[in-house]
Amino acid sequence: MRQPASAAPMIEARDLKTHFRVGGGVFTALAGQKPQVARALDGVDLTIRAGEVVGLVGESGCGKSTLGMTLVRMVEPTGGEILHDGQPITGIAGARLKAYRARAQIIFQDPYSSLNPRLTVGRIVGEALQIHGIGTRADRTERMRDALRKVRLPPEEFEDRFPSDLSGGQRQRVAIARGLVLDPSFIVADEPVSMLDVSVQAGVLELLDELSRNLGLAVLYISHDIATVGYICDRVAVMYLGRVVEEGPVRTILRHPKHPYTQRLMAAIPNVDPLVRRPRVVLEGDVPSPLNVPAGCRFVTRCPYAQEICRRAEPDLLREGDGRTARCHLYGALAGTPVAAEAAKDAAAIAA
Repeated sequence: MRQPASAAPMIEARDLKTHFRVGGGVFTALAGQKPQVARALDGVDLTIRAGEVVGLVGESGCGKSTLGMTLVRMVEPTGGEILHDGQPITGIAGARLKAYRARAQIIFQDPYSSLNPRLTVGRIVGEALQIHGIGTRADRTERMRDALRKVRLPPEEFEDRFPSDLSGGQRQRVAIARGLVLDPSFIVADEPVSMLDVSVQAGVLELLDELSRNLGLAVLYISHDIATVGYICDRVAVMYLGRVVEEGPVRTILRHPKHPYTQRLMAAIPNVDPLVRRPRVVLEGDVPSPLNVPAGCRFVTRCPYAQEICRRAEPDLLREGDGRTARCHLYGALAGTPVAAEAAKDAAAIAA
């Protein structure tokens, strides 16, 4: 595993918020009601360095994809700050925003709907070069072909083919080539292998890992599959209801999760060793609605260790000596209490 910790931060989110107004039409106004606000992101801090792959995990509806789209400015943030290579890009517009979007690309989940079926592979990959007015026609053709070579699709074989002629794995490689053709420094990979056969997932993951290492790309890898996160990522951030609740080196988090939510995500991974028995842990209920975020700790409605302080106050983000952060009262106000000891015992059983 590469060690990019000494590299400079390429993308930073500081107290990033993205809220969506729900309702607010004419009838709502006539009734004197205020529109509701869905707090999709509600104070996210995240740093990704050049050459680093950071995994983002969590249940559906926790804000993972919203974070990715906000970082590339497909969705406008409500508050907070985004820095790219040390420069603020939260409020930029016009030519500066267009230039940033050339440096920050996104790979979508579905390789079947994210590619225009009427265009050839060559036109799909080279279209961004034309939009940004880069080079001559010959220059754009050569850069398109170079991008296809990087994803192991020989241009002489693939540039004149249509998406319907390709397998799922080949389509996703075309999507990756389209993201690479502008020489970005930051890529959001939003569940790029979830719709692919297991037999081709490893090849796409290996390609992303290789490109990040060789090209110095900062990659935000969004996934439900914690196993693939462990395969490709350097660090992992666990998200719950619009906030990061635990973050740290991937091996540390996956082997010894501290936050009760992370522990239950880890316990849900099937165990393939028949000689190792882990306790069956069930995560009760669903993620609460971002329209009605619980008071105090956001995980309080589902946490088996919830105490009164968890219902009253949101826990601070605590930094641990092993390079991780965790947002939980068990390691702050409740440290040393019987409930913290019980949680530690359960965590050890899950880690085993």
